[in-house]
Amino acid sequence: MQTNPVIWPSPQSHLTRMRPDKPILYFSPAELHVTAHRFITGFDGLVTYAVKANDRAEVLANLVAAGVTTFDVASPAEMQAVRAVCPTAALHYNNPVRSPDEVAEAVRFGVTSASVDCPDELEKLGLLPAGTEIAVRFKLAVPGAAYDFGSKFGATPDQAVTLLKEVAARGFAPSLCFHPGTQCDDPNAWIRYIAAASQIALQADVRLKRLNVGGGFASHRAEYAPDLDAIFDAIHAACAAHFPQDAPQLICEPGRAMVAEAFTLATRVKALRAEGSVLYLNDGIYGGLAEVKDIGLSPRVRVLSSTGELRTGVTKPRIIFGPTCDSLDRLPDGLALPADMQPQDYVLFDGMGAYSIALSSRFNGYGVQDVVLVSALTGHPGSQG
Repeated sequence: MQTNPVIWPSPQSHLTRMRPDKPILYFSPAELHVTAHRFITGFDGLVTYAVKANDRAEVLANLVAAGVTTFDVASPAEMQAVRAVCPTAALHYNNPVRSPDEVAEAVRFGVTSASVDCPDELEKLGLLPAGTEIAVRFKLAVPGAAYDFGSKFGATPDQAVTLLKEVAARGFAPSLCFHPGTQCDDPNAWIRYIAAASQIALQADVRLKRLNVGGGFASHRAEYAPDLDAIFDAIHAACAAHFPQDAPQLICEPGRAMVAEAFTLATRVKALRAEGSVLYLNDGIYGGLAEVKDIGLSPRVRVLSSTGELRTGVTKPRIIFGPTCDSLDRLPDGLALPADMQPQDYVLFDGMGAYSIALSSRFNGYGVQDVVLVSALTGHPGSQG
């Protein structure tokens, strides 16, 4: 007999009642639906979801229920994950480096779009049916992101002109794509890319089917969520200015920006040492906090006592270690936490839906694996709900 999963009112209610000793990710489907609605109604084009951010089945199913029908997949495993939830979903294969066997799998799964950034990769895509959309991925030196994807992927504008011509000559549907970089919240990044895309298409003398403006759209390093409307407005205005005729259809592929706000990570204090200046958590850089070593700490943290009361005392910076035997399992120094916190307290990190459970390992038998459904994620300053 099928039973519906238990949905708790909030993380606090679950923590107070169940007192879990393992790290828990709390997922609010309602929050995810709000974000999906903001993208679908605010972005003037096709909204896809970058599965790499969080491939949990409940996330994919809720996005489908919210109206997302197209998914950016980077591997056959992600294709399978989407197909298991929605057999009719459109798959965009936008990892620009693939093996021939992976391309064959993409054909089997029926991908409808793929990206490319060099001639060798275009040769591999020859297995795709004629008329399949091939988007040439290009890169620019544009600031505004936590780190730059152009160091790994992307053709220069001159190379993109040559590739775009070849894509059209081979009978594929020619498009362009770019990614402004992870956690980019500066509208000017998209403006510069769209201007460059118009020049690439003009020099190649190719009419674009679509222009994929990538992901980004997020800055969870700060105590605020990004102004999506400002970014959407900048994209639409730039496209109108630089493509006054025969404008390509727009696509975006948010990952972090789509799913981050729908999750809160709850960790527990295992021990306090050195008069409280050193703190040990039950999760760390090998688990749900894997990203902090690269993008830094977020101030979006709150502390609850083991009985659920919010700690509101004066804060002080701490040295924080994770639970494993590795001394490298240490968060960047400087996270300010209440001075009155105690062992067995819970430290909650908000905006943790992306690249938390997706990156979590089982090193030393630790790592975040459990997801609990909640009606609402209360108390985080960046909430859009």
